[in-house]
Amino acid sequence: MKRPSTTAPADLPVPGAAVDLAAPKADTGAVPRPRADAVRNRERILVAAREAFVEFGSTAAFDEVARRAGIGNATVYRHFPDRPTLVHHVVLYVMGRVGAQAEAALAEGPDAFAALCRFTHAAADERIGALCTMLGGDFDREHPELLAARSALEAGVETLLSSGQEAGLVRTDIGVGDLMVALSQLSRPLPGIACLDADQFVHRHLQLFLDGLRSPARSELPGSAATFEDLRKKTM
Repeated sequence: MKRPSTTAPADLPVPGAAVDLAAPKADTGAVPRPRADAVRNRERILVAAREAFVEFGSTAAFDEVARRAGIGNATVYRHFPDRPTLVHHVVLYVMGRVGAQAEAALAEGPDAFAALCRFTHAAADERIGALCTMLGGDFDREHPELLAARSALEAGVETLLSSGQEAGLVRTDIGVGDLMVALSQLSRPLPGIACLDADQFVHRHLQLFLDGLRSPARSELPGSAATFEDLRKKTM
């Protein structure tokens, strides 16, 4: 399967810069810097596609992405010429932002359980449910960019959870896979229902789940703790 390439915004002239079309172009080796409006449009597309993927899945129409971004279809296709490229970059975008939230949660304070809670709620706001697009059969999970982002994200989440467990604040019979599955399920609307304003319930239900992670455990969980490796096996 062809891997999606890293798609950069179209090269456009810098506003106000005079261009002498008759003069020979010098090969300076410099990479043109994208215009500010192109960068803004790219960000708007990624955010809009992220929201659409959470609600409709990765088959969400480009028309819907363009509508949410407030731009035309042509602008979407100029940045992301096909669906695999758009899905690739949305997943990369969400992974990067959720990974950054894990790092921020670790750096903000000494209370390991509070850090885990901060990360979980922040990851929901980053629409981590959009990563469910990785379950698609035509998604290239082994792209080098995604592997690097995934490694950084997994390392941060594993540190958060293990810190809470080592401090005696988080029950020890769960794994990072349990956390990520619950987070993904609780932070996106159920398919086929009309309750699309489910955001009002997300943080309430996440906090109920987080309270269930506190140590000492009040019940015995069936099965065994899930790891990131378990999740990767399920999506291969």
